[in-house]
Amino acid sequence: MWVHNIEPVAISLGPLQIHWYGLMYLVGFSAVYLLGAYRARQPGSGWTAEMVSDFVFWGAMGAVLGGRFGYVLFYNFDQFLADPLWLFAVWEGGMSFHGGLLGVLLVFVLFGRKHQKSFFEMGDFVAPLVPIGLGAGRLGNFIGGELWGRPADLPWAVIFPRAGDNLARHPSQLYQLALEGVVLFMVIWLYSARPRPRAAVSGLFLVLYGAFRSLVEFVREPDAHIGFIAFGWLTKGQLLSLPMIIGGALLMWWAYRRDNRVGV
Repeated sequence: MWVHNIEPVAISLGPLQIHWYGLMYLVGFSAVYLLGAYRARQPGSGWTAEMVSDFVFWGAMGAVLGGRFGYVLFYNFDQFLADPLWLFAVWEGGMSFHGGLLGVLLVFVLFGRKHQKSFFEMGDFVAPLVPIGLGAGRLGNFIGGELWGRPADLPWAVIFPRAGDNLARHPSQLYQLALEGVVLFMVIWLYSARPRPRAAVSGLFLVLYGAFRSLVEFVREPDAHIGFIAFGWLTKGQLLSLPMIIGGALLMWWAYRRDNRVGV
């Protein structure tokens, strides 16, 4: 059993502090660009390095802004109603994957109009790039000692001082790093390496992310101000992931039914 004592601040320059969590965002977006540039060089990709760079910039804006809006609206709407300006208090932390996903989907629409690309053409190209960034974000959560798991009596359980109760807990951030980062990347990358029906890669990403997120939610401590929202076990993260699983499965069914095989 280990007591979490990692310093969350990576660099201090006078009053300026750069947190590891912020650096993990930089790692994630850099990985998306490098992997995207590699995929763009493959024969018949239909993408250029310049297009990838353009998309990463706008995609990063969509992920960050959407992630903040999603966190406020999905998890702290009461605080937003009491103080609307709190929406812009990004220095206090708080990001939502599901909100970030909606922000990126909006970028798909705008980027597609500019570069004459279909929605699912972009989705299938981008889906294999995303998991590394997700994994980096979860590593940032662990370093920062936030979003901890539920109490556990296991050899690898961790005491997170920020939890304020001195209980050993599941390092759920590392579980998400393994599933949403490493495993999801390997499966989606290998699956997309061969020609698949248009939208099938996007659908598989939605199904697997939603399933992995829902699975870890069983050992992740729900937000204290929200708790369980139904049946004594359903969390907000699971509720938000359910449409992803259903939508992704329907998308794959539709893609294979059309059987229009294209690939990158």
